[in-house]
Amino acid sequence: MKNKVCLITGGNAGIGKAATIQLAREGAEVIIACRNNKRGVTALEQIKNKTGNEKVKLVVMDLSSRESIVGGCETLRTDGLNHLDVLIHNAADFDISRKTPLLSADGIETVWATNHLGPVLLTELLEPELSLSEQARVITVSSQGLMMHPRLKIKFEDPEFAQGGYRVDKAYYQSKLAQVMYTIWLAEKYHGTPKTANCVRVTNVKIDLERYPSLSAFQKRLYSIKSKFSITPDEMAKVYVWLAMDPQLAKQSGKYYDEKYRLVGGGKWAESPENIRQLIAITQKYLPEIKP
Repeated sequence: MKNKVCLITGGNAGIGKAATIQLAREGAEVIIACRNNKRGVTALEQIKNKTGNEKVKLVVMDLSSRESIVGGCETLRTDGLNHLDVLIHNAADFDISRKTPLLSADGIETVWATNHLGPVLLTELLEPELSLSEQARVITVSSQGLMMHPRLKIKFEDPEFAQGGYRVDKAYYQSKLAQVMYTIWLAEKYHGTPKTANCVRVTNVKIDLERYPSLSAFQKRLYSIKSKFSITPDEMAKVYVWLAMDPQLAKQSGKYYDEKYRLVGGGKWAESPENIRQLIAITQKYLPEIKP
């Protein structure tokens, strides 16, 4: 990894930070994308001190904002980014205390914007740099929680729940289902090129409750119980790093892996070519620059 350049969104905390540390220890140049500059700078110094890798960098980027994503990509190029080997879409919006939709600066429901539209736009904007890599890898992130919602489908007619029925968990799992489907589409788009796209199914991972001050006492108690059956961010991050580094995966694309490095299925509905086509069609309404 010594000559590899990696960008990981949400690399300042949790699994993202753990993956950044592991990649940095392997000698990679790692760029963490973080929406909050202060938290990003703090994490950057901690990562450098822990790994001794001075090539770790920060770019401020809010995945819910088109302007921020575009600006972040421009900053990367100004700072000398000329190719990108690994792009990990780790950042996500999931505040279980939220009761009503929150709109982004672009007027889009933030879970849909951050967890689906943002990664798609970022991948598209960084296509020139990914294409200059000898073997670029795009890694998307989904959730094991989808197994609890086997009948879940994308609300193509209303993905932002503007017509009602909003629940933050429904919005979150819809966005994660969309990422599984987008990965399949992206892998097909990359067919015949040195680029690959694969997805990680994140299981229950211990979280830092201090990052969620708005949680009720009951919710904190539930998370405390849940943590007893959860793995550490370091353990989950190893799967990210494996997908980013393992030479045996150079030609694996369009796959979905769990926390034990096993191939898993996305489900019949998510793998349907027609449903994937509809997802990309609705995504293009938000992001007209996305081309097949």
